[in-house]
Amino acid sequence: MRILLDTHIYLWWLDDSPQLSRAARTMIREAETVYISSATLWEAVIKVGLGKLEADPAELVTGIRASGFEPLPITPEHALALTRLDNHHKDPFDRMLIAQAISEPLRLLTMDGVLSAYSELVIQL
Repeated sequence: MRILLDTHIYLWWLDDSPQLSRAARTMIREAETVYISSATLWEAVIKVGLGKLEADPAELVTGIRASGFEPLPITPEHALALTRLDNHHKDPFDRMLIAQAISEPLRLLTMDGVLSAYSELVIQL
């Protein structure tokens, strides 16, 4: 299985947070490929700048490859896929993640239950 981690899941993975369930850890370890979107890094950098997140953006970037994950850039096709999404969710970063998951296709691991309304590709943890 190829999976895309949402921002919370990626941050919890890097921090080895107990908030990340055993099932989620197993799914990540057993995945064929795990992707981290540029949208995740963009969101994190913005939240760091606003004081809503304590993290080193450079470590978030190096953490992708160090974790054995792959970066997923935002392509024009991903942006175009946003036009086909219903308005179940207003967060632009989450909307980009779901657009990427549908476009690639990838399974999206998230804690956000609202995203399940978009596709069966969403795995709510």
